[in-house]
Amino acid sequence: MLDYDVVIIGGTLAGRQAALTATQMRARVALVEPHPAPVAGQIFGPNAHQTLLQVARVARQMREISQYGISWETATRAGEGEDDRSRSENINILVRQDQTRRWMECVADHMESLYDSAILASRGVDVIFGNGEFTAEPKLSFVVNGRRLRSRTYLLATGSRPRLPDAEGLPLAGCLSADTVGKLTQIPARLAVVGGDPTGAELAQTFARLGSQVTLVTRGPHILGREDPEAAFLVQAQLEADGVTVLTRTPVTQARQIEDTKWIQAGDRAMEVDEIILAAGRTPQVGGLNLEGAGVQLLPDRLVLNEKLQTTNPRIYACGAIAGGYPLPHVAEYETRVALKNALYWPRLRVNYHGIPWVVHTDPPLARVGLTQKQARRRYGDRVRVSRETFRHVPKAHLLGETTGFCELVGHRDGRILGASIFGAGADESINLAAIAIREGLKMDAIADFPAVWPTLAGVAPQTAAAWVRDRRSLRSDWIEMLFDWRRSWGS
Repeated sequence: MLDYDVVIIGGTLAGRQAALTATQMRARVALVEPHPAPVAGQIFGPNAHQTLLQVARVARQMREISQYGISWETATRAGEGEDDRSRSENINILVRQDQTRRWMECVADHMESLYDSAILASRGVDVIFGNGEFTAEPKLSFVVNGRRLRSRTYLLATGSRPRLPDAEGLPLAGCLSADTVGKLTQIPARLAVVGGDPTGAELAQTFARLGSQVTLVTRGPHILGREDPEAAFLVQAQLEADGVTVLTRTPVTQARQIEDTKWIQAGDRAMEVDEIILAAGRTPQVGGLNLEGAGVQLLPDRLVLNEKLQTTNPRIYACGAIAGGYPLPHVAEYETRVALKNALYWPRLRVNYHGIPWVVHTDPPLARVGLTQKQARRRYGDRVRVSRETFRHVPKAHLLGETTGFCELVGHRDGRILGASIFGAGADESINLAAIAIREGLKMDAIADFPAVWPTLAGVAPQTAAAWVRDRRSLRSDWIEMLFDWRRSWGS
């Protein structure tokens, strides 16, 4: 007799979300987590740095507060020390990293409490801490702590780890990543970010705004290699405006640590830095699971999966960062639902990423869903219509002083929404309207007619859709004018 309906091999947020979802489906569930147990913030993995991004946003707002006519008092307030005073003419933001770190850990604790192992156990999940592996003999099972877990299906949710660029000495130089950057006890004076993936762009901007001298090095022609080049260049320009030095087409070939200083050779330039952050993509974290013995095929950067999220062993599924792509929690949550329904009921559902948005959390953020303009034209040719509006036409953007950015909607001439890209304040929220429209099959007219709350940043999508509709109607204006001329002559 089988012990479980599904055994989840986790240690990540996706794994814990999957365990809770499976209990709601009335399944017998075991969750295997690595030993020792994850500490505060660890289950968020490559998204653990989101709290640090918020600190940098607040620091930037404090520096720009004078545009609202607000200035810092120069007199000492009662109960405040001399060190807490700042002059409005020369605002110097002091980041107390010990206090910042405590705040970050507190936020992580509150967020993780929703998925605490004790809560999982109270919902009926058999939580097991230990390191195990698959065995195919005599029958497929997962062995952990000497115990053989037999299940109808298995779900891999072990996450991923930073990819290590091929550079001599880099593994020994003591590198950080988005997963571990929260452990810093002080803001580094000089920082190198190796790679131009989304977390690299986010952390480069964050530390530049916190006072670090930041150099971002990427071997590609621009950062954010998976994004549309025009949008990627806009993000890169914003980073450079914040003081980040961006070196493109520049491979890192060597790294050294000499006492408390680190050196990297980037192209023909040798740089001395205090810390190195890896941001050159990620690889699946599957070491020691004996996937080969279970018949699971693994590529260098992802598992081999079909559209049902099955590995090459149809009883073993995967979700989250281990499946490849950007390690985004909302994508992992979507994959979890599809994988579990297939694993527990019948493998008939297929993943469809077309209506799933994703965001690069720079400031301002870059958000996208569906097809880019280039992808759409490759598929539909001259049947594609594109409309773009800038944030200068959004009243809320003027209230916030955030008029940099654009919203672009890509549509089929029959009115279908094929994709959307937004770069600007609130893009991470505004993109959801376009994503819902794509998933539900709404046409451009529906977005154009939507009365968005005024003034909000979300209004940029309806404005752009309205411009798209006007442009399409202008193609028929001659015919409409002839119709009106005929009606006028008939009425006379």
